[in-house]
Amino acid sequence: MNSLALERGDLALALAIREHGSLAGAAGALDVVPSVVTKRLGALEARLGQRLFDRTTRRLSVTAEGEAVCRHAKQLLEGFAALEGELGERQNELTGAVRLAATFGFGRRWLGPALAEFQAGHPALRIELQLTERLPDLGAEGYDGALWLWAVQQRHASDWVSRRIARNQRVLAASPSYLARRGTPASVEALAAHDCLVARENGELHRQEYALWSLRHGRDGSTARVRVQGPLSSNSGEMVRDWCLAGHGIMLRSLWDIAPQLASGTLVRVLPQYAMPDADIHWIAPWRPKTPRRVRLLVDHLAERFRGEPWKPAR
Repeated sequence: MNSLALERGDLALALAIREHGSLAGAAGALDVVPSVVTKRLGALEARLGQRLFDRTTRRLSVTAEGEAVCRHAKQLLEGFAALEGELGERQNELTGAVRLAATFGFGRRWLGPALAEFQAGHPALRIELQLTERLPDLGAEGYDGALWLWAVQQRHASDWVSRRIARNQRVLAASPSYLARRGTPASVEALAAHDCLVARENGELHRQEYALWSLRHGRDGSTARVRVQGPLSSNSGEMVRDWCLAGHGIMLRSLWDIAPQLASGTLVRVLPQYAMPDADIHWIAPWRPKTPRRVRLLVDHLAERFRGEPWKPAR
């Protein structure tokens, strides 16, 4: 058999005839008139010098040679489709711009490198990142979405889409020098007697003298609440972290922000069985009928990049 005489259309023709059991059925599947199928099959068998189908007025059956052609035809046609899909992906290079927002700390430390990595793989794509501590009006201001550190309650939930990208939690931490000087609290209630460093973010009232920390036990899921206070508070979480490193008190801070200090011992977990599990990383975006491919692939990249929670301490 001269395999070079076989064309892609010939393979599809043979498969259609075998699958439908008749020339008329194959003609319907291929959207041609039966006479075209008869003519093409005859020409194919003539080129191959082999009879692929035995035909009578009542029935059609596949010959051994026809079975061989059909067996290989299925694999070859699937290979063609896979190759075309791959080439299509390469031709459809990501272009245009993705505009997104994120908070300062997470944006600089974790999101920035992930975006640079994605853009390097798609050189024709532009990524515009706005760092801010207040969530913009994404739809009105032309953002494709935002990577935010807690679930945002929108006025009309149907107007938004949300996807959790990674888990995260806020934990209690202090410097060894503070704990040596003031002692280590043995219970959540004991935090009320300590200097606690409070990050008053997102426009909290500056006159508030205390903060309410709600902590969940890691094993039994129970919740404990305590009102804490201290001489130092700031609207900057980084400032609170610096005060904590300098030994001025106990703070509640995201693992993604202080993982290196915990690993090095410059900060120590306080009440390590407790955490505030309200700081997961979410992708939020205005609802649209069809998400652009560049946005969808970027979000998938971020989910894969942060899926293993790279800030989580190794065990």
